[in-house]
Amino acid sequence: MEPHKKHHFGTSNVPMLVQHCCLISIFIFTFFTATTTQAFDYADALSKSLLYFEAQRSGRIPYNQRVTWRDHSGLTDGLEEGVDLVGGYYDAGDHVKFGLPMAFTITMLSWSAIEYRQQIEDAGELEHTLEAIKWGTDYFIKAHTSPNVLWAEVGDGDTDHYCWQRPEDMTTSRRAFKIDENNPGSDLAGETAAAMAAASVVFRKTNPHYSQLLLHHALQLFEFGDKYRGNYDASVEVVKNYYASVSGYMDELLWAATWLYKATNNKMYFEYVISNAHTFGGTGWSISEFSWDVKYAGLQLMVSKFLSEEKHKKHRDILEEYKSKAEYYICSCLNKNNDSNNVERTPAGLIYVRQWNNMQYVSTAAFLLSIYSDFLQNTNQKLNCHGGTVDHEEILNFAKSQVDYILGSNPMNMSYLVGYGPNYPKRVHHRGASIVSYKKNKGFIGCTQGYDNWYGSQAPNPNVLVGALVGGPDGKDNFEDRRNNFMQTEACTYNTAPLVGVFAKFLHIENQKLVHDCNSLLVASFK
Repeated sequence: MEPHKKHHFGTSNVPMLVQHCCLISIFIFTFFTATTTQAFDYADALSKSLLYFEAQRSGRIPYNQRVTWRDHSGLTDGLEEGVDLVGGYYDAGDHVKFGLPMAFTITMLSWSAIEYRQQIEDAGELEHTLEAIKWGTDYFIKAHTSPNVLWAEVGDGDTDHYCWQRPEDMTTSRRAFKIDENNPGSDLAGETAAAMAAASVVFRKTNPHYSQLLLHHALQLFEFGDKYRGNYDASVEVVKNYYASVSGYMDELLWAATWLYKATNNKMYFEYVISNAHTFGGTGWSISEFSWDVKYAGLQLMVSKFLSEEKHKKHRDILEEYKSKAEYYICSCLNKNNDSNNVERTPAGLIYVRQWNNMQYVSTAAFLLSIYSDFLQNTNQKLNCHGGTVDHEEILNFAKSQVDYILGSNPMNMSYLVGYGPNYPKRVHHRGASIVSYKKNKGFIGCTQGYDNWYGSQAPNPNVLVGALVGGPDGKDNFEDRRNNFMQTEACTYNTAPLVGVFAKFLHIENQKLVHDCNSLLVASFK
C-alpha cells in the first residue's frame, strides 16, 4: 500500500503565543476533566478533502501533483471530434467525464470558497481550493467551443463499466457528445454557467483576467440554455442511465441567473429570477434534497438572502415566497416540519434520503445549514418552523452532528471520509485506487484483467483514495466495506465538494473556542 503522510499543508491562523499557552493550559485542564465529547481534526479533514480532487484528475497530471499514484490519462479526449477535451474530472470510480455532475462539483467548490474564503485561507488551503476549481473551469472553457455548443460528455457509461482498469490504461470508447441549437440541454448549459459565474467571483481579485474570461463564457452559456430550451438527456441519450435530469432544466436556469446576478450585479438576472419564480417552480417546489440534479433548495436559499438588501424591497412578496421554500428545506432537515414533510434519519441521526450514495445529500445539507445559520446570525433573525422556533446555533449544531457522523461519530466508528482517522473504508469502489499504481507497475492491465485480478479481491485497495466521501451507511447505520457494494463504497466529486467550506467553517469555530478557552484559563490562573 502506498504510504500517505498526514496532510497538514497549512497551519490555522491562531497566534503562536496563544497556541503555546493554550496547549499548556488545555493539557492541565483536560488532565483533570473527563470528557465524553469526541474531538475531530477539521484541519486534517479539510486538507484531505482537497487531495481527493487531485486523484480524480483527467488529462496531463501537473508537476505539483500530490496524489502520486496517479499519472496522465485521457490524452486523446476529443480527438475523434476534432476538439481538445483533455482535462476535467472523472466523477466517481469510473472514467466517464459527465458534464452535469462535474459542473455542480465546481459550483459547490466555488460557493465554499465564496462563503468561507477567509477560513479556508487561515487553514492554509486556499491555493489548493483554487487549483481544484480551476482544473474544472479550464476544462469547461475547452468544452464550450462556440456560443451555442457545449461538449457534454466524454466516454459512455455502458462501455466504460464493461472494463475495470486504471485510467492510465484506458481502452474504452472516448467518444464525445455535445449539446447545441438542434440538440439543446438547458440544464447542463445552466449548471455550467452557474459554475463559471461562481468561479468568476472566486477569482475576481487574485486573477481578474481569468475571472472575466469565465464570466464571458457563463453569460453565453446562460443565453444559449435559455434560448434553446430542453433537457440535455434527450439530446445526449447515453447519459440517461447515469445522470438523467429528473428535475428538468427550470431549476438550473433560475440557479444560473442567480449566480450571474451575484457575479455581475446586473439587475436583468435578478428580474429573470423574479419573473420566472412561479413558471419555473422557484416559489412552487418544496424540496427536501439538494443535489447535482435538483437545485431548488440552493437557489431558494440564495434568493431569500436578497430580502435583507434595501434595493430588492419592491419584490418583497416574491422574495418571501422563495424564503418560505428555503425554510421548508431547513426545517425538513431539522425534522421541524409536519411529520410527513421531514427528511428521514437513521437511528443514529444521519440524514437519510435514499439508498444509493446517500452521503451526497448529507454533505449538501451540512453546507446549506451552515450558511443559513450564518445568515440568521448576521441578520439577528430566528427561523420559524412548524415544530417551533429555531435559532442559528441549533441549526449549526445539527450541521455539526452530520459532519461529525461522517468523520466517525457513528455506530460503526467509521470515518466515511477515506484516509481520515484510524478506521475508514479500505475497499472503495474505484478503478484506479483498487489496482496497483501505474507508477509502480507500468505493465498494461487490460479491460477485463482488472475484474479478474483486482475487483473481487478481499485485500484493501493498494492506493488510498484520500478525501473521498463514500456513499455511506444504509438506513440502519450499517455499512459493508466491499468493492462491489457500489451503493455504499463508491465516492463522487460532488459528495466531497460542499465539505471544503463546511470543514473550514468548523475549524474556524474550534480555533475561536481554543483562543476563548485559553484566555479564560489564563484569567482564572491569575486570580
